[in-house]
Amino acid sequence: MARMNRSRPTWLDRRPALEGGLLALLAALLFGVSTPLVQRFGAGVGSFATAGLLYAGAALVGALLRRPVDREAHLRPGDLPRLALMALFGAGLGPVALAWGLQHTSGASASLMLTLEAVFTAVLARLFYHEALGGRVALALSLLTAGGLALALDRAQAAGGQLIGLLAVAAATVFWGVDNTLSRALSARDPGRVVMLKGALGAAATASLAAVYGEPVPALPAAAGLLLVGATGYGLSLRFYLLAQRSFGAARTGSVFAFAPFVGALLALLLGERGGGAWMMAGAALMMLGIVIHLAESHAHEHEHEAMDHEHAHRHDDGHHDHVHDPMPEGSHSHFHRHAPTRHGHAHMPDEHHAHRH
Repeated sequence: MARMNRSRPTWLDRRPALEGGLLALLAALLFGVSTPLVQRFGAGVGSFATAGLLYAGAALVGALLRRPVDREAHLRPGDLPRLALMALFGAGLGPVALAWGLQHTSGASASLMLTLEAVFTAVLARLFYHEALGGRVALALSLLTAGGLALALDRAQAAGGQLIGLLAVAAATVFWGVDNTLSRALSARDPGRVVMLKGALGAAATASLAAVYGEPVPALPAAAGLLLVGATGYGLSLRFYLLAQRSFGAARTGSVFAFAPFVGALLALLLGERGGGAWMMAGAALMMLGIVIHLAESHAHEHEHEAMDHEHAHRHDDGHHDHVHDPMPEGSHSHFHRHAPTRHGHAHMPDEHHAHRH
């Protein structure tokens, strides 16, 4: 078994974290902008029809962004059950709950409540993938949860019974937390195909339910707006999210993605929404502090890589792929390859090569 000495973090160690963080932030910006826009374009549109249009737009983007087989690992028949569950929770239950909640509460508070998605994602990533969650992360998750409770108090004091709408948005974060956990296992697959199939399944299911429940056909401007929001805020955002999970892990991607609610809340305020009180400000402050604490976490220790055979997009300058090509390809490429057992120490993230227990 090869053995390497533990060393200080290098650029190669940091690059996956930097790439993952930037991709997750881009996903967050796209999704954050989408929330108040869904509230605006979805006014008067049924919840199932709204979800169907959003994920129809996502499916279209996924179809356009598929990559050749030599660049990305394609989906396999065994991935379909997991993909169906992702469509159920992420493209069905999640957006329907969000669409309904946005019609019964303020856009700013709903946007901020979406920060709880990071909490459920981190907890589920710990349970199912054994991602490390130390004391600092536990404190961060506690602050995020406290911020969610402050938002609930703010809406409980608002006129018009807005608490029930906020609770529906909170339910959407649970569904998306499950979706994020399921999607981690497919992060090595071609993200374009994952987005396309998940979007198509979700759009077909929710559009069928819209017809069953007799929801009216949306007007053309609303339908076009929701399709466009779905293409960017759900399709492109999901693509970047999957790429971030590949190098960053589910829990940390969820934490960076938690900036999305603040983008959405800011846009809602810029669009003229008012009504947030002291509890909303307190909740926003607690959530922002929790995100910063989580992102400040550093994780390094000696660990063992067992022998592994798998396929995914990879490079040969990341310290984990030293197999030989003739000729050596440039940049990222995909094929089945083998990892020899190795033990070494360096700063790392819970990516596909660092799923060891803690």
